[in-house]
Amino acid sequence: MTLKIGVIGTGAIGQDHIRRITNVLSGGEIVAVTDVNQEQAKQIVEVEKLNAKVYDDGHALIQSEDVEALIVTSWGPTHEEFVLAAIKAGKPVFCEKPLATTAEGCKKIVDAEMAYGKPLVQVGFMRRYDKGYRALKNVLDYQKIGEPLIVHCAHRNPTVPDNYIGDMAITDTLVHEIDVLRWLLNDDYASVQIVTPKTSSLAKNGLKDPIMVLLETKKGIRIDVEVFVNCQFGYDIQCQVVGETGTANLPEPSSVIMRSEAKLSTEILVDWKDRFIESYDIELQDWINSTKKGIVSGPTAWDGYVVAVVSDACVEARNSGEIVSIATGDIPEFYKGNLSIVGEA
Repeated sequence: MTLKIGVIGTGAIGQDHIRRITNVLSGGEIVAVTDVNQEQAKQIVEVEKLNAKVYDDGHALIQSEDVEALIVTSWGPTHEEFVLAAIKAGKPVFCEKPLATTAEGCKKIVDAEMAYGKPLVQVGFMRRYDKGYRALKNVLDYQKIGEPLIVHCAHRNPTVPDNYIGDMAITDTLVHEIDVLRWLLNDDYASVQIVTPKTSSLAKNGLKDPIMVLLETKKGIRIDVEVFVNCQFGYDIQCQVVGETGTANLPEPSSVIMRSEAKLSTEILVDWKDRFIESYDIELQDWINSTKKGIVSGPTAWDGYVVAVVSDACVEARNSGEIVSIATGDIPEFYKGNLSIVGEA
């Protein structure tokens, strides 16, 4: 059986997903696309030689009898609207982050999904599918270093565009750590504090860069995350877990070791797409397979809601300079039954 998929939003990430489903993955077919830029939508259909209809808007696409499942990769503020419409139509939907731009919007989606009575929503937190993170989780799940006590992380970009401003270090960048760390540790957050060190002279438009995010989990694990988006040297993702009997580091991406010009060196990636391209492939293939089985096997709407609540607390902590408590509430029974990849290696 081939899953008939409609894509809402044919920008960069939408085009990437269309290409991987069409040319790399199995079991899925793009049968419908739409975008506010209709010419762009038509162009991707032509370029990829898709047997797909271009719809005038997302709602028309969602209601189409030809579409069995949806991918939402449109502008962030439209995600809530289209995901809610997909739930109402009873169609599985993969939504790139953010699930919604507010915690309230995410909670509406959670409530709508529970009212429908069946999980339909998966959120695009692809790091859970990265082989390095999954190897690290295997170490923790089998307590190969004892109970985790401390986690040191870094999320570094070489540069960011001029429109990267304000709280985007939290709402665009840190959100990946927020999700993947609670998955790694099988724990939720209790509080957050943000410290702003000396700002890099290379940061633009008044951006405070880097920042240090200090999180405490409900189990008492302490986490520090360095977010530095103008580090210049590359795209660098680090994670070290300090346990009772040892430490475990996130594996570095494989790279050729060179001896040349009196130097021993390895290449550092500069593009986040290169770092996580395989994770996207695994993620979308898993979504296709799970959707055909009638289940959600990846990050849920509840996970999207938790990330939004924690992000809001981080923004508050940054603005106030205080330690801010985080209250997400207990996970509903509805989501406890989800066949999540949490706990798998």
